[in-house]
Amino acid sequence: MEKHIVKADGLGAIDVNGQVSPVTYTVSVKEGKGPSFEVDIRLMAPRDWLLQKGFNRDAVLVSQSGARIPVYRHDGNHHDDGHHHDGRLDPADAVSIELSARDDSCISEVDLRRKYPEFDGAG
Repeated sequence: MEKHIVKADGLGAIDVNGQVSPVTYTVSVKEGKGPSFEVDIRLMAPRDWLLQKGFNRDAVLVSQSGARIPVYRHDGNHHDDGHHHDGRLDPADAVSIELSARDDSCISEVDLRRKYPEFDGAG
């Protein structure tokens, strides 16, 4: 795999406090330092669904491979409206909320493709 970023889409589920809903997500990978790979996982979840389920900063993505990956809301803790947030949702937030994670545990391409089968045939 070259050093450029390769992206793939996956279909999994998001788990918030034991309540699960189907979700699509994007995984992107690039070579990291040494033998490892840097994998970024991003998904969009409906704000209202997250609020109803009691979302509080993090959820779990159940990926295509069955791996349970903690995903977090990264909003920089600041909004243009001047309010300071600690990752908690507010009904005034955008309708779709981006959740993301980074995984640098894959140390070989075989390991990467086993954990992230979404990359089979990608790139």
